[in-house]
Amino acid sequence: MASKEISSPAQLMEMANAFRVSRLILTAHELRIFDFLREGGRTSSEIARLLGTHPRATDRLMNALVAIGLLQKSEQVFSNTGFSARYLVTGSPAYLMGMSHLTHLWRTWNTLTHCVAAGTTVTMEKEINDRPEDWRESFIAAMHSRAGQQAIEVAKVLDLPDHGTMLDVGGGSGVFSFAFIAHKPDLKAVVFDLPNILPFTKKYILNAGMETSVTTMEGNYLTDSLGEGFALTFMSAIIHINDPAENELLIRNGADSLVSGGQLVILDHFMDESRTEPAAGALFALNMLVGTDHGDTYTEEEVRLWMEKAGLEGIRKRETPDGTTLMIGNKP
Repeated sequence: MASKEISSPAQLMEMANAFRVSRLILTAHELRIFDFLREGGRTSSEIARLLGTHPRATDRLMNALVAIGLLQKSEQVFSNTGFSARYLVTGSPAYLMGMSHLTHLWRTWNTLTHCVAAGTTVTMEKEINDRPEDWRESFIAAMHSRAGQQAIEVAKVLDLPDHGTMLDVGGGSGVFSFAFIAHKPDLKAVVFDLPNILPFTKKYILNAGMETSVTTMEGNYLTDSLGEGFALTFMSAIIHINDPAENELLIRNGADSLVSGGQLVILDHFMDESRTEPAAGALFALNMLVGTDHGDTYTEEEVRLWMEKAGLEGIRKRETPDGTTLMIGNKP
């Protein structure tokens, strides 16, 4: 597929400079600028006193937020815009929960040059189960926020079982289980995840009122049994964390967890043979480079081969209207 050419030096410079606005937004989030304006306008000096930050530097930061449309300023008083009050104030129903996770991604992406030289992450990040609680909480919140509408669309295109139990491997908050059960009320779900993730999962289950429909199972999907007897085994955003041998093992275990006629469904980026399309997947491969030991994005043919080796039949790709891509196979 032909590459997308840059049309002008100005376009290239705009792309290269985009980090400035990104860092501005993330710093404002980390400092909780928008939260401190929740109750009304304040001067930058008042905000600096509340934050314990430098008055002039705080003023310049807030001026820049006005310049990009996230704050408004009248004389010397700053206040939230309608947009920032809705999406950037903690506790708002529409609050963008993924912002904290983006601050973590900033730190790993800043090492990209070194990672390309080394061929793997250089940040010495711990395994997800062993990372700090605030990291785990923000990660699960980001995944829950990102997948909310996506899960609804996926439920519409899948041929979900009318009853029985589904296994949600690495299911995090359980957001896909919730959406599938909303679509098929007689379906039950088990969310399988790491021991230090499941306390967050259980909170989301309670908040969703799903205690009678969704349970949890503790384990590591590469080393522990996934169980058996499931009508559907679902794997969202998992295979890009692993190397090819791990994915072959994971998909075989997923197939073994199914009843006869059950479905294995994998949601991820599925690359074309050039590994340049879709563009989001090409960028996400770098996200895995900077953040994991050996994660990657994989081609449709690679995933199809793993599913065939696991004994699955009728392997097909499905897409939702919003561009989410699924690979589906059935156990004979």
